[in-house]
Amino acid sequence: MSTTHGLVYAPPLASARPSWLSRYVQVLVVLDVLCAALVGLAVVQLRFLGEAVALGGIDYRVLAVLSAPAWAAALALSGAYERRVVGLGTDEFRRVLGSGVRGLAGLAVLLVATKADVARSVLAVDLPAVVALTLIGRWAARNALHKLRRRGRCVHRVLVVGSSAECARLLNNLSRHAEAGMQVVGCCTEGVGDALGVPVLGPVEEAGLRAIATGVDTVAVAGTSSLGEDGLRRLAWAVERRGVDLLVAPGLTYVAVPRIVMRPVDGTPLLHVHEPTLEGPKKLLKDAFDRVIALLALALCTPLVAVLALGVVITSRGPAFFRQERTGRDGRTFRIWKLRTMVDGAAAVAVTGNDADGLLFKLRRDPRITPFGRFLRRWSLDELPQLLNVLTGSMSLVGPRPPLPTEVARYGEDVRRRLLVRPGLTGLWQVSGRSDLPWDEAVRLDLQYVENWSLALDLVILLRTLAAVLRRRGAY
Repeated sequence: MSTTHGLVYAPPLASARPSWLSRYVQVLVVLDVLCAALVGLAVVQLRFLGEAVALGGIDYRVLAVLSAPAWAAALALSGAYERRVVGLGTDEFRRVLGSGVRGLAGLAVLLVATKADVARSVLAVDLPAVVALTLIGRWAARNALHKLRRRGRCVHRVLVVGSSAECARLLNNLSRHAEAGMQVVGCCTEGVGDALGVPVLGPVEEAGLRAIATGVDTVAVAGTSSLGEDGLRRLAWAVERRGVDLLVAPGLTYVAVPRIVMRPVDGTPLLHVHEPTLEGPKKLLKDAFDRVIALLALALCTPLVAVLALGVVITSRGPAFFRQERTGRDGRTFRIWKLRTMVDGAAAVAVTGNDADGLLFKLRRDPRITPFGRFLRRWSLDELPQLLNVLTGSMSLVGPRPPLPTEVARYGEDVRRRLLVRPGLTGLWQVSGRSDLPWDEAVRLDLQYVENWSLALDLVILLRTLAAVLRRRGAY
């Protein structure tokens, strides 16, 4: 290793990239191929009822198995196996969906161009089913990975760099999300000692050397106020060719990647941040999606809601349904529908204590909740009547938590941005901890959704909602 003008140069060494990451990607490849093969075989069997049908002399079932690796290749071309997207965030699922859409379009063009004598019904059902099963498989694999990470396995070894305040902010965020798999081994910041809860390994100027010495696979720059432009460039040079990921917090906390575009101006890279999409065709598509799904869900769930409503009436005195005024988009009030879970006249019953912070009021053992009501809350069944609110347009399937008018009256200017979109039956707040979340975290998640919502994100949240309900964490 040599040093010239303060810059550290070193020959390329063995990659610091963790071995578990390569194994995880290999598991995903095998899982995706299996999903494609199983769906192909099932569709062919159902379409031809077990009869042997061939295309060009090759049995359809053999073609289904042989074409399965092509699905993995399509996912690879879309970047669905990139290490920066697997295991966390929604980008992985978006890329799977994108591969399916492009695959359907490509097949349609190919069939028209070649006029091939292929069973159209097989292709029309096969690819959407493959996409759906792949998403389920990826979700299951991710859940397994997150469980391992909560036990301290399959984690990235991270060195955090920045000022004390910047490091503390990033460390606080990482500590709340063990599923991200970021195991911080130390910080490079000003000062000495363990005031941040992790070892301070040296000043920011030595971050490159400390990263190499500790063998981390990720360097997270919490902020550039201490490093500066030259320091960040030297840090990048110090860790390059070593399999070390360099992450830089841009300070745009709530802005998702699709809204950020690099725009060079006279050689200077600038980040162009698109405004959040709150109107236009995408909103119309979201509205249509909400109402169609709500209508179908109501048709399926009405018998269940009728049975549950009967249970409410039988187990406690009072009406089956509970209506309450909430605040919706642009501050307009509406009546929210729920199955009653508390004793009739609960508002007049005095209770003490509060297990929530901020503007929320929650009691883990609220004496006003009936035994049957506790069962309904545990499985979120009391919220099924809110599908009526979605159908009538006062709510959305996915969105911020619908607040009480008394809460809105105490909102600050930043928190009021939650009212730019319709409140949701579910949302990022629900799939991330529900009532266990502190107020600041719930607000952060709601604002993150407002700034970055999309139909693809809604689909991911709806899938995660099922897992959150089954886990029953934070439901009280």
